[in-house]
Amino acid sequence: MVLRLSQLFLRTLREDPVDAEVASHKLLVRAGYIRRAAPGIYTWLPLGLSVLRKVEEIIRQEMAAIGAQEVHFPALLPREPYEATNRWTEYGEGLFRLQDRKGADYLLAPTHEEMFTLLVKDLYSSYKDLPLSLYQIQNKYRDEARPRAGLLRGREFIMKDSYSFDVDDAGLDASYAAHRAAYLKIFARLGLEVIPVAATAGAMGGSKSEEFLFPTEIGEDTFVRSASGYAANVEAVTTVVPAEVDYSSAPAAQVLDTPDTPTIETLVAASNQIFPRPDGEAWTAADTLKNVVLAVTLPTGERQIVVIGVPGDRAVDLKRVEANIGAFLPVAGEIGLEAAGEEDLKKHPLIVKGYLGPGMSLDQALLGSEGNAKLLYLVDPRVVSGTTWITGANEAGKHVYGLVAGRDFTWDGVIECTEVRAGDPAPDGSGPLETARGIEMGHIFQLGRKYAEALDLKVLDQNGKQVTVTMGSYGVGVTRAVAALAESNHDAKGLVWPRAVAPADVHVVAVGKGEDIFATAEQLSLDLEAAGLDVIYDDRPKVSPGVKFGDAELVGVPTILAVGRGLVDGVVEIKDRRSGEAENVAVDKAVDYVVNTVRNS
Repeated sequence: MVLRLSQLFLRTLREDPVDAEVASHKLLVRAGYIRRAAPGIYTWLPLGLSVLRKVEEIIRQEMAAIGAQEVHFPALLPREPYEATNRWTEYGEGLFRLQDRKGADYLLAPTHEEMFTLLVKDLYSSYKDLPLSLYQIQNKYRDEARPRAGLLRGREFIMKDSYSFDVDDAGLDASYAAHRAAYLKIFARLGLEVIPVAATAGAMGGSKSEEFLFPTEIGEDTFVRSASGYAANVEAVTTVVPAEVDYSSAPAAQVLDTPDTPTIETLVAASNQIFPRPDGEAWTAADTLKNVVLAVTLPTGERQIVVIGVPGDRAVDLKRVEANIGAFLPVAGEIGLEAAGEEDLKKHPLIVKGYLGPGMSLDQALLGSEGNAKLLYLVDPRVVSGTTWITGANEAGKHVYGLVAGRDFTWDGVIECTEVRAGDPAPDGSGPLETARGIEMGHIFQLGRKYAEALDLKVLDQNGKQVTVTMGSYGVGVTRAVAALAESNHDAKGLVWPRAVAPADVHVVAVGKGEDIFATAEQLSLDLEAAGLDVIYDDRPKVSPGVKFGDAELVGVPTILAVGRGLVDGVVEIKDRRSGEAENVAVDKAVDYVVNTVRNS
């Protein structure tokens, strides 16, 4: 059926919405694809739904190609399965929780691992039933503290999540590889550039994880890559660790007065005057050990202080800390992380702000005010045995020189925590890293047996023995894909959709007032539809040519066919929205011309 603009539920806007910050948000609202219902929550209008459904169909086709079967769970779920996996607590404030009239706890699902696991447990019990891959395309809900950028970070969004179930790890490897290949095909068909990068599993758990990032300056994720093919989210980058140093002949450390040196900059300047380097070189920030005090809010609400020692020329990256600190905390799950404030420091009065250091009075400095709780001390991987540092002496106005790691101080653990810089060596030896920003479009995990063990998903193996099923989890942001496509396919006039997802194949515009113009445009629209194309027809009788062309370019259909003044010469104008090139084509050749254009692009 031809979509006629005189009847289509559509109002375009000339001005950007006041709350829109990025191009995709501005244009999707202006062109009548979505409307804001609440912060981070959007209503889909007819044109938007058309694009969304085409994205979903591509995903469904590629999921079917690897043998995955579609199911559909409710978005409103009971508490108990999430309690069993501890995610009722782990999700923290990001979870929408509610109660029914009887006081029973429910949630709006942020993801469905538990429900998929229980469904398979309910129906399957033998190795003969596996391998199995199930998926759904479903609304998800997360209580984002600061929803932004329209569809790119909202509180309600649509995601394709699939799950594989295998008897052993070899089966999981095969399922993971199949999903990874399917994802690359999905994004290629969408015309969306993505880069697969190594990632951390986070609260999802599991042994292996990759993100599919859409490179863009507005992205919230920073990733790195080398010229030889290494790519990783910064949270997953591992530091090239220097070799340990023989410190058997190193001189003893000494404490010197360093008044008014609470910062690395002031310390380096004073050190070059007070205590010049024996080799005649100048001290730099890389010679200092900076001890950063962080406050971690656990899922239970408890607040814990952690001190991290890093080279003074490196800044702490809180996202990297958050991704890696779970291995050292007593409670797993979503945490809050920030620099310790004055109230935190008051509870630990022996922490001397600006002069904190390991060794010597470390144990006392890191004790609580009642002396009964030693805090966690972690270090950057560059702090290896035998390295020598200038650092705080835990006394105002004093620093230690020549403090040797492994001899004069120890640590509770090593954590990847500092910023990753352009030029840092790739961990696989493939050369220096370059940094970029991107938006996460998909994420795949080898979950392993975390959820199967928590929910007791077992099957009988070939020997009649019960074994725990191993699982994979694979997500694609469907609504986010629409936004990313809009973000990467627009110009100053409006959207420029790839043909695979455009709301129509051709946008017919009747330009002028003559009845013959409208009659010809009407017939061409019907003939194009009969040829199997999706058609939008601007049949509005009292709208100026400028407005019609402006709307056509804003809406972004790949081909625009204009019937206007050229009709007296027997031609219509056919314009390629992407290149801007236009051509006059005979009326009786126009349908074939457009059909060939669509089929060959």
